[in-house]
Amino acid sequence: MKKLQMVDLRSQYLHIKPEIDRGIQEVIDSCAFINGPAVNGFQKDLEQYLGVKHVIPCANGTDALQVAMMALNLVPGDEVITTSFTFIATAEVIALLKLTPVLVDVDPGTFNIDPKAIERAITPKTKAIVPVHLFGQTAPMEEIMEIAAKHNLFVIEDNCQAIGSDYYFNDGTAKKAGTIGHIGCTSFFPSKNLGCYGDGGAIFTNDDDLAKQMRVVVNHGMTVRYYHDYIGVNSRLDSIQAAILKVKLAHLDEYAASRRAAADFYDEAFKNHPHLKTPVRYGKSNHVFHQYTLVTEGIDRKALIEFLGTKEIPAMIYYPVPLHMQKAYLDPRYKPGDFPVTEHLSETVFSLPMHTELDHEQLTYITQSVLEFLNQ
Repeated sequence: MKKLQMVDLRSQYLHIKPEIDRGIQEVIDSCAFINGPAVNGFQKDLEQYLGVKHVIPCANGTDALQVAMMALNLVPGDEVITTSFTFIATAEVIALLKLTPVLVDVDPGTFNIDPKAIERAITPKTKAIVPVHLFGQTAPMEEIMEIAAKHNLFVIEDNCQAIGSDYYFNDGTAKKAGTIGHIGCTSFFPSKNLGCYGDGGAIFTNDDDLAKQMRVVVNHGMTVRYYHDYIGVNSRLDSIQAAILKVKLAHLDEYAASRRAAADFYDEAFKNHPHLKTPVRYGKSNHVFHQYTLVTEGIDRKALIEFLGTKEIPAMIYYPVPLHMQKAYLDPRYKPGDFPVTEHLSETVFSLPMHTELDHEQLTYITQSVLEFLNQ
C-alpha cells in the first residue's frame, strides 16, 4: 500500500506529468515570466469554467481577500461580518485594513456561516459579509444575498476551499461558488482542490467597474504605467504557476468526482456510528470535499488521532482554536461561550486524508483503523 498522506500531490503530478512539464517548459522557453501568455490563457479558461465575466489573477488567496476589500473602498471602522470557524486569513485582512471584524457562529451540520447569526450582527456600521465555503461546500448564498440586498451590503465569497462547487437556487438555476456575491476570492495553495506548485490566487466578479478597480489595485494602483492614481499592492500570479493551473483546471471536475467517491466510502463506513457524525451535504451545494471532516461524540479525539498515528494514518484538526479565542484577535466584545457551535466544533472535529489519489486499499485501511479504535 502507498504511504498515506493528507494530500498526495506527487501521485497527482505523475498522472499529468507530460502536460505539466510541457507547460512549464513553454514558459521557460518564452521567458514571459510575469503576466505572459500563460497567465492570460489560464485567466480566460477559468472565466469560461466559472461562467464569470472577470477573473483577476493574484499572488495568493489572502491577497485576493485584501484586494477585494480595497476595491470596495471600505474605510477604517467599517464592520465586516464573517465566521469564527475558519482559517485566520479571512479575519486577518479585515484587521490589516483597520476594518472591524464582526464574528458570528456557524451551522452545526454544514459548518458554514449561519444566516440568522448574520442578520443579528448587522449594525449601521456594517458594510460587507464574507461567507466562507468551508471544507468544500457552498454557504447558503441565496439567503445571504437576500440579507445583503435588504441591508445594502457587499458580499465577498471566501471560496478558497470550494472552487468547482455548484450552488443551486430555489428556482432551479445554478452558479459556481465564488460567482454569486459581488466578489469571489480563491487560493491556489498546493493542497487546494485546484492548486499550483507554489503560491497563487484569483478574484472573480461580474461587475465591470469592480474588475477594473481590482486590476489597478493588484498592480501598484497604476492606471497607466508609472501613474499611480490609487494605493495598491504588488500581487501577481507568475506564468509558471498559471501554466500548471491551466493543465489542472481541465481535470478539476474529475478531481471533484474522485474526492466525492472517497467521501462516499467514508460515509458508508461510518454511517450511524454513535461516536462519529459524518459531514452533512445539505442539497443546495454539490460538496467538493476539500476536507473530509468528522465530528466526534463521546470519545477522546486526541487519543484517536494518536492511535491513527501509530498506524501511519495522518489526521488533522481544522481548526483547533476559533478566531474569537485567538490571542491576536481577542476582543472584549467576545468571550468563551458566545459561539457555542464553533467552540464545540473546535473541540470535536478531525479530518481524514482527502485527495484525488486515494484508492480502495487505502480507504479500507483508514476506515478499518478508525473503527478499530472506536470499537476497542
